[in-house]
Amino acid sequence: MKALTFKRYGKSPDIGFADVPRPTPKADELLVQVHAAGVNPVDNMIPTGMFKPVLHFQLPATLGSDLAGVVVEVGSRVTRFKPGDAIFANIFDLGIGAIAEFAVVPEHAAAPKPANLDFVQAASIPMVGLTSWQALKERLDLRTGQKLFIPAGSGGIGTFAIQLAKQLGAKVGTTTSTGNIDLVRRLGADEVVDYKKQEFEQVLRGYDAVLGTVKGDAIEKSVGILKPGGRIVSLVGPLDAAFARARRLNFVIKLVFGLMSRKIMRLAKKQDVAYCFLFVRPDGAQLAEIGKLLETERIRPVIDKVFPFERAKEALDYLAQGRAKGKVVVRMNQPPLHV
Repeated sequence: MKALTFKRYGKSPDIGFADVPRPTPKADELLVQVHAAGVNPVDNMIPTGMFKPVLHFQLPATLGSDLAGVVVEVGSRVTRFKPGDAIFANIFDLGIGAIAEFAVVPEHAAAPKPANLDFVQAASIPMVGLTSWQALKERLDLRTGQKLFIPAGSGGIGTFAIQLAKQLGAKVGTTTSTGNIDLVRRLGADEVVDYKKQEFEQVLRGYDAVLGTVKGDAIEKSVGILKPGGRIVSLVGPLDAAFARARRLNFVIKLVFGLMSRKIMRLAKKQDVAYCFLFVRPDGAQLAEIGKLLETERIRPVIDKVFPFERAKEALDYLAQGRAKGKVVVRMNQPPLHV
């Protein structure tokens, strides 16, 4: 089968199509014919080697973490799915990839595709949906009336997280450029800062929580907008020692991550706020709950651009420019299998 792979880590990862063996599902896995694959910023970060100590791939490795497709074959212990079922899933951190004609998906990571979404729409959801769910519900325990700051509200994570935060009853502040203000307001943002005209840390005050979505010094600046006791969950780093401990990484890596997060930890402690880094985990049960919100249209997918499979590398390059409004998705061009 064809898959988009990278051959090595570093500045020249040699990303391109390769013919690779069609995977065989284990007892607890599904073999899925991929109809669409969502792309995410982490797909551009992995080949650089940034997460090499944490994520384990056998090179050459297939890229991509989000998919929607049709089950072709099931392992002997699979009970919830059968051939012909339409599913969507996130397979991040499992050492396998989604931008391919076929992918294996552990049963625990899969959920039924929402009936009202096509495969492209469904493939846009898993990473941003699960990340938002795990950050807002598990880490932040976001409650009605609390104020949450989500920078870059028009991006892939921002467009979903704003909608989920509103479903949880929160008030949402965000940043965006002038041309995207109407978009983020339609999604539910209550307080919008045009980052081209104002610095958010000079405008926003009294927030309970921050979802860190922007690299650079935005995380440090966001400390100042929080109330005492406020919390920051960062999706972009710096990685911290607690994350290293949770993944049972060695002492040296714990030390390195501790040093990387030293500045933000010091700032957070000074302002009496808490900081943590979050790595999404695949979770089919949570994805099914997200699917219900999508089926009732309380949350809607926001898609910027769809690329055909043969231009999948262009999709990654486009996403790397950082200007997408919502998600970027790769659509497969193969005919459906008869199963």
